[in-house]
Amino acid sequence: MESWNHIYEHFDPVAFQLFSIPVHWYGMMYVLALLSALYVGKWLVKKDKTDITQKQLDDYFIYVEIGVILGARLGYIIFYDPNTSYYLTQPWQIFNPFRDGEFVGIRGMSYHGAVIGFLLGSYLFYRRHGVPFGRILDVAVIAVSVGYVFGRIGNFLNQELVGRVTDVSWGIYVHGVLRHPSQLYEAFLEGVVVFLILYSYRNYKKFEGELTLFYAMAYGAMRFAAEFWREPDIQIGYICCDWMTKGQLLSMMMIVGAGLFWLYLSKRHLKSV
Repeated sequence: MESWNHIYEHFDPVAFQLFSIPVHWYGMMYVLALLSALYVGKWLVKKDKTDITQKQLDDYFIYVEIGVILGARLGYIIFYDPNTSYYLTQPWQIFNPFRDGEFVGIRGMSYHGAVIGFLLGSYLFYRRHGVPFGRILDVAVIAVSVGYVFGRIGNFLNQELVGRVTDVSWGIYVHGVLRHPSQLYEAFLEGVVVFLILYSYRNYKKFEGELTLFYAMAYGAMRFAAEFWREPDIQIGYICCDWMTKGQLLSMMMIVGAGLFWLYLSKRHLKSV
């Protein structure tokens, strides 16, 4: 356990150098997350005989990947970055990977912003290709939950989004302070648990898009719980009652919004039966 507690002291977040550009484990995990999500999506479509072709999934993947990257970065700048006005007045800096001539990569991504970008990308794909909006989303959310596991592991390997101070035996020392490995808690709760819920319920859904709403509620609940072990963003801290974080507020909005929409669509579905 001692070696686990001090893993960050012996682990380099940079996997290797490529022409003097550092390639981080986080970036590799991000690519693995995308590829695993695409693979699971194709496997689900084939297994469940969903009326979506493999070619359509490949095209859809491009739409949502662009939407997720743009949404995640813009969401972070709007929701979390203390220098929002700087980026809005100098938008060319949003995706600038260099700082003072040094390559530092693009830092700062927001999950909730990624969701918005994901939905917009999905809507544009639906408008362009005609695949029912709810149908493609129901496949995507199951696949995304698998990819999310690798994304959170990437956060852990990159030594970011650290947990709160603790005294548990499995804690990780970060700059000499023992903290919860909250990124791994999130990988399990927001990835594995959400996947199992959606995968188990998929054959019982009553209407197209129901799994998507269940995903929003399940993820929101898991993220809300996981935030109790995760250190609040240092530039924001707690936003209410000395315990609520920005992530919990946004997650509550997801749960309530998805829940209300689910009630509305469920009633409409019952009337049409």
